[in-house]
Amino acid sequence: MEPSDSEPTTQTQEILSPTDVDRLLSEVADQDPAVPKPTPEKDAKQPDKIQAYDFRQPAFLSPNDLRKLRLRSEDFIRSLAARLSIYLRLEFGLQMSKLQTLSFQKFTDGLANPTHLTMFKVEPLRGICLLDIPKRLGLTIVDRMLGGPALSVNAERELSEIEVGLLDQAVQMILGEWCNHWTSLMNLRPTLLGHETNGRFLQTSPHDTLMFILAMEARVGDCVEMMQIAIPYYTLEPLVVKLNANTLLETTDKSASTPVTVPIRWNSLLDDVAIPVTAEWSEIEVTARQLAQLKIGDVLPLPAKFAQEVRLRLAKMPKFVGCLGTRGHNWAVELTQVLNS
Repeated sequence: MEPSDSEPTTQTQEILSPTDVDRLLSEVADQDPAVPKPTPEKDAKQPDKIQAYDFRQPAFLSPNDLRKLRLRSEDFIRSLAARLSIYLRLEFGLQMSKLQTLSFQKFTDGLANPTHLTMFKVEPLRGICLLDIPKRLGLTIVDRMLGGPALSVNAERELSEIEVGLLDQAVQMILGEWCNHWTSLMNLRPTLLGHETNGRFLQTSPHDTLMFILAMEARVGDCVEMMQIAIPYYTLEPLVVKLNANTLLETTDKSASTPVTVPIRWNSLLDDVAIPVTAEWSEIEVTARQLAQLKIGDVLPLPAKFAQEVRLRLAKMPKFVGCLGTRGHNWAVELTQVLNS
């Protein structure tokens, strides 16, 4: 049976040439995309806040870490101000100005030229730290150490070797006080390595090293200058880790249901302290007539239970209850109970 002419035998497939494909793509690109109209619900929502992040200066400390370091830095500044005031016999005012993180290059670029930079190491931590003391502040401190009034000090000249040696005594005090505030976590020892007058010549750390900067405004005499301590991140990191671990341990101890008994450590300085010890019975009552008739040789009868309830006092404070007895040719008291003071 032959197929009729009205019915096709096969379905033809249309094949597009590369020219046709390019034409269709150009037509689609010329058309404007259909943008859906915003609904009232979406318009009512406030746009999300976008916070800028500087990848060139990342923050390596969390806000909680910065808060802990700020508290320790404030304690350090108060202690240092009091210690320097006593050392110089003149009021030495210190106030925190900045607590921030900067790259090593930005920190050195922002230093005055010339200045007095002290390079030091904190054993057993790795890395080299910096203490920046402006030249005028350093000369004022030296002037006061030599008995001067610390007023109107000429800051045009450079520090001599003798003045640098005298200023190092104050620097040792500053660094020693900073290390003392970490004694509970780690035993630190500062060591001076050298001095520099221009921060651009420093090569103690790579340019991109993050530095923890503590800036303090110092006031002594009529001199007001900014003093800075710069510590690399890898130097400060072990202290931050121990600080967080110590805080976590304290939080765990507080949340524990069973109280932690802390052993009492005896202070050897108390070995030779003399404390009076007295033993007494409970009070007995007598009438005024009986008291008036008492004379030598009279006997006052005491209940037998009094011998079992002897109260022992340490420096007029009742501390133990004991039982009366003898040992050898001496009276003795056997302790049977501890009283809560």
